Amino acid sequence: VGFATRKVAGMAKPTLIISVNGDVVTIKSESTFKNTESSFKLGQEFDEVTPDDRKVKSTINLDGGALVQVQNWDGKSTTIKRKLVDDKLVLECVMNGVTATRVYERA
Repeated sequence: VGFATRKVAGMAKPTLIISVNGDVVTIKSESTFKNTESSFKLGQEFDEVTPDDRKVKSTINLDGGALVQVQNWDGKSTTIKRKLVDDKLVLECVMNGVTATRVYERA
């Protein structure tokens, strides 16, 4: 990802919407930078295009009240954990031992 794209994405304040319809979970991210939407069933691998346009294979499971997503592409892997903490959604992204954390507050 280029420097300018990283800077713009880092300043974006996305709205994250997680909804459930039967056994299908949908995660929508809406921002001035880019909108994304992924629908999936827990435990089933699905194809996903990330906000930075990577084509990945993702699997999401529920683990101790957290949604844990594993993205695999080109021999690489990223783990994203989404959990509620004090009425805030905390997103932790881990790759190669480096963790990035983003906190979403309820609108």
